[in-house]
Amino acid sequence: AEMKKLALKLHEVRTASAKRLSTAVTNELAALSMPNASVVVEVEANDAETQSSYSAHGIDSVTFQFSPHTGSKLAPLAKIASGGEMSRLMLAIEVVIASKAPVGTYVFDEVDAGVGGKAAVEVGRRLAALSKSAQVIVVTHLPQVAVWADNHLVVRKDQSGSITESSVTSLKKDERLREIARMLAGQEESETAQKHAEELLQMVAESVIS
Repeated sequence: AEMKKLALKLHEVRTASAKRLSTAVTNELAALSMPNASVVVEVEANDAETQSSYSAHGIDSVTFQFSPHTGSKLAPLAKIASGGEMSRLMLAIEVVIASKAPVGTYVFDEVDAGVGGKAAVEVGRRLAALSKSAQVIVVTHLPQVAVWADNHLVVRKDQSGSITESSVTSLKKDERLREIARMLAGQEESETAQKHAEELLQMVAESVIS
Protein backbone atom coordinates (compact mmCIF):
# COMPACT_ATOMS: atom_id res chain seq x y z
CA ALA A 1 0.00 0.00 0.00
CA GLU A 2 2.86 2.38 0.82
CA MET A 3 4.62 1.53 -2.45
CA LYS A 4 1.43 2.26 -4.38
CA LYS A 5 1.00 5.60 -2.59
CA LEU A 6 4.57 6.65 -3.40
CA ALA A 7 4.34 5.45 -7.02
CA LEU A 8 1.15 7.44 -7.66
CA LYS A 9 2.67 10.53 -6.07
CA LEU A 10 5.76 10.12 -8.27
CA HIS A 11 3.49 9.76 -11.31
CA GLU A 12 1.79 13.04 -10.43
CA VAL A 13 5.09 14.90 -10.05
CA ARG A 14 6.58 13.30 -13.16
CA THR A 15 3.53 14.21 -15.27
CA ALA A 16 3.78 17.87 -14.23
CA SER A 17 7.52 17.89 -14.96
CA ALA A 18 6.95 16.26 -18.35
CA LYS A 19 4.67 19.13 -19.39
CA ARG A 20 7.28 21.72 -18.43
CA LEU A 21 10.03 19.76 -20.20
CA SER A 22 7.90 19.41 -23.34
CA THR A 23 7.30 23.16 -23.52
CA ALA A 24 10.91 24.09 -22.79
CA VAL A 25 12.39 21.69 -25.37
CA THR A 26 9.87 22.74 -28.03
CA ASN A 27 10.80 26.40 -27.43
CA GLU A 28 14.49 25.52 -27.64
CA LEU A 29 13.92 23.76 -30.98
CA ALA A 30 12.45 26.99 -32.34
CA ALA A 31 15.78 28.65 -31.52
CA LEU A 32 17.51 25.88 -33.49
CA SER A 33 15.65 26.72 -36.72
CA MET A 34 12.87 24.17 -36.13
CA PRO A 35 10.00 26.63 -35.50
CA ASN A 36 7.20 24.17 -36.25
CA ALA A 37 8.61 21.16 -34.44
CA SER A 38 7.15 19.96 -31.15
CA VAL A 39 8.09 17.51 -28.44
CA VAL A 40 5.61 15.91 -26.05
CA VAL A 41 6.86 13.78 -23.17
CA GLU A 42 4.13 11.23 -22.46
CA VAL A 43 3.94 9.66 -19.00
CA GLU A 44 1.64 6.67 -18.74
CA ALA A 45 1.02 4.90 -15.44
CA ASN A 46 0.88 1.13 -15.54
CA ASP A 47 -1.61 -0.80 -13.42
CA ALA A 48 -0.87 0.12 -9.81
CA GLU A 49 -2.63 -3.02 -8.59
CA THR A 50 -0.24 -5.33 -10.43
CA GLN A 51 3.09 -6.04 -8.74
CA SER A 52 4.92 -6.57 -12.03
CA SER A 53 4.12 -2.94 -12.97
CA TYR A 54 6.59 -1.66 -10.39
CA SER A 55 10.28 -0.92 -10.84
CA ALA A 56 12.88 1.15 -9.02
CA HIS A 57 11.51 4.13 -10.98
CA GLY A 58 7.84 3.68 -10.13
CA ILE A 59 5.02 2.48 -12.37
CA ASP A 60 5.42 4.87 -15.28
CA SER A 61 6.24 4.31 -18.93
CA VAL A 62 7.79 7.45 -20.45
CA THR A 63 7.86 8.11 -24.19
CA PHE A 64 9.27 11.09 -26.08
CA GLN A 65 6.88 11.94 -28.92
CA PHE A 66 8.06 14.19 -31.75
CA SER A 67 6.55 16.08 -34.66
CA PRO A 68 9.11 17.71 -36.99
CA HIS A 69 6.77 20.09 -38.80
CA THR A 70 3.23 21.38 -39.16
CA GLY A 71 0.84 18.67 -40.27
CA SER A 72 3.02 15.84 -39.04
CA LYS A 73 1.50 13.62 -36.37
CA LEU A 74 3.33 12.96 -33.13
CA ALA A 75 5.28 9.71 -33.19
CA PRO A 76 7.93 8.09 -31.00
CA LEU A 77 11.18 10.04 -31.33
CA ALA A 78 13.28 7.00 -32.24
CA LYS A 79 11.02 6.22 -35.22
CA ILE A 80 10.48 9.62 -36.80
CA ALA A 81 13.50 11.90 -36.23
CA SER A 82 16.16 12.21 -38.93
CA GLY A 83 19.87 12.40 -38.10
CA GLY A 84 19.93 16.20 -38.23
CA GLU A 85 16.72 16.48 -36.21
CA MET A 86 18.05 14.05 -33.61
CA SER A 87 21.23 16.11 -33.26
CA ARG A 88 19.30 19.29 -32.58
CA LEU A 89 16.85 17.49 -30.28
CA MET A 90 19.68 16.16 -28.17
CA LEU A 91 21.22 19.62 -27.94
CA ALA A 92 17.86 21.20 -27.05
CA ILE A 93 17.32 18.72 -24.22
CA GLU A 94 20.84 19.25 -22.88
CA VAL A 95 20.44 23.04 -22.91
CA VAL A 96 17.11 22.79 -21.07
CA ILE A 97 18.28 20.44 -18.33
CA ALA A 98 21.73 22.00 -17.86
CA SER A 99 20.53 24.44 -15.18
CA LYS A 100 18.60 21.76 -13.27
CA ALA A 101 21.00 18.85 -13.59
CA PRO A 102 24.45 20.41 -13.96
CA VAL A 103 27.17 18.39 -15.63
CA GLY A 104 30.81 19.45 -15.43
CA THR A 105 31.67 18.77 -19.06
CA TYR A 106 29.61 18.04 -22.16
CA VAL A 107 31.28 16.36 -25.14
CA PHE A 108 29.47 16.58 -28.49
CA ASP A 109 30.88 14.52 -31.35
CA GLU A 110 29.43 15.95 -34.57
CA VAL A 111 26.18 17.11 -32.93
CA ASP A 112 25.71 19.10 -36.16
CA ALA A 113 25.43 15.98 -38.33
CA GLY A 114 22.95 16.55 -41.15
CA VAL A 115 22.75 20.28 -40.37
CA GLY A 116 23.88 23.21 -42.50
CA GLY A 117 23.35 26.86 -43.30
CA LYS A 118 21.33 28.93 -40.81
CA ALA A 119 20.53 25.88 -38.70
CA ALA A 120 24.26 25.27 -38.21
CA VAL A 121 24.72 28.85 -37.00
CA GLU A 122 21.93 28.35 -34.46
CA VAL A 123 23.44 25.07 -33.27
CA GLY A 124 26.68 26.93 -32.63
CA ARG A 125 24.82 29.69 -30.81
CA ARG A 126 23.08 27.21 -28.47
CA LEU A 127 26.33 25.38 -27.80
CA ALA A 128 27.81 28.72 -26.80
CA ALA A 129 24.84 29.28 -24.48
CA LEU A 130 25.36 25.86 -22.91
CA SER A 131 29.02 26.71 -22.32
CA LYS A 132 27.91 29.41 -19.88
CA SER A 133 26.89 26.73 -17.37
CA ALA A 134 29.38 23.95 -18.19
CA GLN A 135 32.52 23.15 -20.13
CA VAL A 136 31.57 22.19 -23.69
CA ILE A 137 33.89 20.27 -26.01
CA VAL A 138 32.66 20.00 -29.60
CA VAL A 139 34.02 17.98 -32.50
CA THR A 140 32.80 19.65 -35.69
CA HIS A 141 33.59 20.07 -39.37
CA LEU A 142 31.25 23.03 -39.80
CA PRO A 143 32.74 26.56 -39.75
CA GLN A 144 29.34 27.97 -38.69
CA VAL A 145 29.69 25.98 -35.46
CA ALA A 146 33.44 26.34 -34.95
CA VAL A 147 33.31 30.16 -34.96
CA TRP A 148 31.38 30.14 -31.67
CA ALA A 149 34.19 28.48 -29.73
CA ASP A 150 36.16 30.33 -27.07
CA ASN A 151 39.15 28.12 -27.90
CA HIS A 152 39.67 26.58 -31.33
CA LEU A 153 41.79 23.43 -31.57
CA VAL A 154 42.77 21.66 -34.77
CA VAL A 155 43.37 17.91 -34.76
CA ARG A 156 45.61 16.60 -37.53
CA LYS A 157 46.69 13.09 -38.49
CA ASP A 158 50.13 12.38 -39.95
CA GLN A 159 50.31 9.14 -41.94
CA SER A 160 53.61 9.86 -43.67
CA GLY A 161 55.59 7.38 -41.55
CA SER A 162 55.09 3.80 -40.50
CA ILE A 163 52.94 4.91 -37.56
CA THR A 164 49.92 7.23 -37.76
CA GLU A 165 50.35 10.14 -35.38
CA SER A 166 47.81 12.72 -34.26
CA SER A 167 48.53 16.25 -33.10
CA VAL A 168 46.40 18.95 -31.49
CA THR A 169 47.15 22.62 -32.11
CA SER A 170 45.59 25.61 -30.35
CA LEU A 171 44.97 28.37 -32.88
CA LYS A 172 45.78 32.05 -32.43
CA LYS A 173 43.68 34.81 -34.00
CA ASP A 174 45.28 34.87 -37.47
CA GLU A 175 45.62 31.10 -37.57
CA ARG A 176 41.96 30.72 -36.68
CA LEU A 177 40.90 33.00 -39.51
CA ARG A 178 42.82 30.85 -41.98
CA GLU A 179 41.36 27.64 -40.52
CA ILE A 180 37.78 28.94 -40.73
CA ALA A 181 38.49 29.95 -44.34
CA ARG A 182 39.81 26.44 -45.02
CA MET A 183 36.68 24.91 -43.47
CA LEU A 184 34.51 27.15 -45.62
CA ALA A 185 36.17 26.70 -48.99
CA GLY A 186 39.06 24.28 -48.65
CA GLN A 187 41.33 27.19 -49.58
CA GLU A 188 42.78 28.99 -46.60
CA GLU A 189 44.62 31.45 -48.86
CA SER A 190 41.46 32.55 -50.66
CA GLU A 191 40.69 36.22 -49.99
CA THR A 192 36.98 35.59 -50.52
CA ALA A 193 36.98 32.72 -48.02
CA GLN A 194 38.94 34.77 -45.50
CA LYS A 195 36.49 37.66 -45.85
CA HIS A 196 33.60 35.28 -45.23
CA ALA A 197 35.45 33.87 -42.21
CA GLU A 198 35.92 37.41 -40.88
CA GLU A 199 32.17 38.04 -41.25
CA LEU A 200 31.33 34.90 -39.29
CA LEU A 201 33.76 35.72 -36.49
CA GLN A 202 32.48 39.30 -36.36
CA MET A 203 28.90 38.03 -36.12
CA VAL A 204 29.85 35.97 -33.06
CA ALA A 205 31.74 38.88 -31.50
CA GLU A 206 28.64 41.08 -31.77
CA SER A 207 26.19 38.43 -30.51
CA VAL A 208 24.73 38.41 -27.01
CA ILE A 209 24.62 34.86 -25.65
CA SER A 210 21.90 33.98 -23.15
